[in-house]
Amino acid sequence: MYQQKPYSFLRRLNLCKILAIILVITIFIVCMFFMYISNYPVLPNLIYSDCLVPIKKTFDLHLHSPSPQHESPTDVTQLVFAISGTVKAWRDRRSFFREWWRPNVTRGYIFFDKNPTPDLLPWPSELLPPYRVSENTTQFEVYSRHVRPYVIRIVRTIIEVFRERDKDVRWYVLGDDDTVFFVDNLVELLGRYDHTKYYYIGGVSECVKSNFDFSFEMAFGGAGFALSYPLVEALVANLDKCIGIYPFYYVSDQILSACIADLGVPLTHEKGFHQIDLVHDISGFLSAHPQTPLISLHHLDIALPIFPGMNRHNSAAHLMTAGKFDQSRLLQQTVCYDKEKNWAFSIAWGYSIYIYEQYIPRSILRRPLETFTPWGLERKPPDYMFNTRLLVTDDPCETPHVFFFNSVTRLGNDNNGSSDASDEIVMTYIRSKHRRLLPCSSNNSADFISKIEVYSPATKLSFVENRGECCDVVNVDGKKTAKVKIRACLKSEITA
Repeated sequence: MYQQKPYSFLRRLNLCKILAIILVITIFIVCMFFMYISNYPVLPNLIYSDCLVPIKKTFDLHLHSPSPQHESPTDVTQLVFAISGTVKAWRDRRSFFREWWRPNVTRGYIFFDKNPTPDLLPWPSELLPPYRVSENTTQFEVYSRHVRPYVIRIVRTIIEVFRERDKDVRWYVLGDDDTVFFVDNLVELLGRYDHTKYYYIGGVSECVKSNFDFSFEMAFGGAGFALSYPLVEALVANLDKCIGIYPFYYVSDQILSACIADLGVPLTHEKGFHQIDLVHDISGFLSAHPQTPLISLHHLDIALPIFPGMNRHNSAAHLMTAGKFDQSRLLQQTVCYDKEKNWAFSIAWGYSIYIYEQYIPRSILRRPLETFTPWGLERKPPDYMFNTRLLVTDDPCETPHVFFFNSVTRLGNDNNGSSDASDEIVMTYIRSKHRRLLPCSSNNSADFISKIEVYSPATKLSFVENRGECCDVVNVDGKKTAKVKIRACLKSEITA
């Protein structure tokens, strides 16, 4: 018995080694197994049993792909634009498109209803994205029973752009050929969202009736909207079937919205997408933009030119001139006061300035002046999805002095394009026209002001803190020029 003890001990030791090796190999195989199926999301549904679910959750904590916050930030190359257009309208709308499209930077396609006519060829591919002629939809069974069969082509734009199989796409952005996008702001906005989830991001109409007629939970296509890649992938797999369910919907936006809702995905509202279901003078609306990045403008070919003395196309180009210096502040409203003269300044950066000859709280000035008319041209309150102020033209205390953006330059230590804390953007606004009214009170007339210079930081405006900026009236020298400096608000500062 004594002679067999070493042998027994060695045998037990070898057995432990074998079991340890088997355990290591088993763990390795299980790890590799879950790494493999994590790349093929269909497989788990087929092979997971209830007993494996706890194991999967444990391994998912360690083996799942990095969360979006650890990925690189979203950039413009990860967006693909799908623009719906018609050959007939393109002749007048292409100038709007060229204002925002960035050759060799932005990616996307224009989907026409037919081949471009000879006057549009040869296609300027160095300036514009490639065009595609939409698939013939008359072959679909639903075509003959749809109330507006031509909209099927527009709905299916998302299928056709997905079939282009562009690489490294996080977001598909849909719009019309007269939609003007502000790309830097759009990229910043989409970067806040997890592109690996199902997201449908856009805005509703400004008019209550338009939303009532179609939907309060539908992204209006003229304003543009963004779909995350996983949502598009799921949508494309079901879209043709879904179109057949809704032959009674009149517009493509409504059909697409219904199909997305049937996937269980709600609309994520973002107020920077603008359908502009407004007509006539929309300056009052643009001068009191909501506190959110400006993402898009639509119907600029229908509303009056947004700058006086310019046509519609030049007006859009002029606004983009300001945007090239800083899109983040474009149209952002800042309010400050000249306490000595009892004036209120309302600044829409890169667009307009209103001077009121009386103190008016910021909470009131944030409401747009109703210079515009509802889309249907008939007023039946409530007309709008936001509060407004009535336009008064005969009261010197209520009628503002109006100035519009004229020119912009940058002051700084260098001209290499980098932003420094000491750099400033100087924007000049000039008077639109004289009010031809008496002063609101004695000795406080602003009639002598013909130009306003606004100084703002060259750094981008951050919306993370969910707070606007403040400003100071630094000089009203009696020589026709006022100077205002935009700055960050103090911690407990109130503009009132």
